Amino acid sequence: MEIINEVRNLGVFVAYDVIVNIDNTKYVPKLVEEIEAAVEEARRALSLDTLKDHPIIRAYRDFYWRVLGIDPTKQRPAQEALLRRVLRGEPLPRINPVVDAGNAASIKFIVPIGLYDIAKINSKTLRIRFSKKGEIFRPIGGSPMELDNQIVLASDGQILHIYPYRDSVDTKVENSTREVLVVVAGVAGVEEERLLKTAYYLRDLLSLLGGVPAGEVKLA
Repeated sequence: MEIINEVRNLGVFVAYDVIVNIDNTKYVPKLVEEIEAAVEEARRALSLDTLKDHPIIRAYRDFYWRVLGIDPTKQRPAQEALLRRVLRGEPLPRINPVVDAGNAASIKFIVPIGLYDIAKINSKTLRIRFSKKGEIFRPIGGSPMELDNQIVLASDGQILHIYPYRDSVDTKVENSTREVLVVVAGVAGVEEERLLKTAYYLRDLLSLLGGVPAGEVKLA
């Protein structure tokens, strides 16, 4: 799996990884422990009142305003939305083991993570690019929408992700998923090293589900 980045000049970059041989049908105690530890760590380290001023959150908020033209108080960065939930005393949502592991990594390193079922992706080469007028995106939990000049992660005729906050139902991870593409989304002001650490941490979590890396973590 290869990702080609056509919009790096906008401060967009990713770390990505492929994990295979995953058993996503059941939670294992060690994974549950790691997820709970990430939640407790976030609650110790961060405050709901000052979260918006954290330099990493600030970088994503600035990207929303300046590059995407989105008000981040109305459409919050994905990791900020998760952290706000946790800091209000609520648990992380339970979706399935792989997605929950991704959410744990997201709040631990304060970056958004996309997870995609490789069996549902129609190409081995993906591009981060601007959408073309008339392309249709089918979001998880929403209605299909027509895109016009938005930054997306896409294969041939298939939109996986609106960068960096919304994933497609077409490639979502389910209990039957065995092979996962992990994409950690970066913006200007966030170090590449943070994305790499996130990817390797998530690799460790997915190993608890039998996951095996299918190569090195890469940057694009």
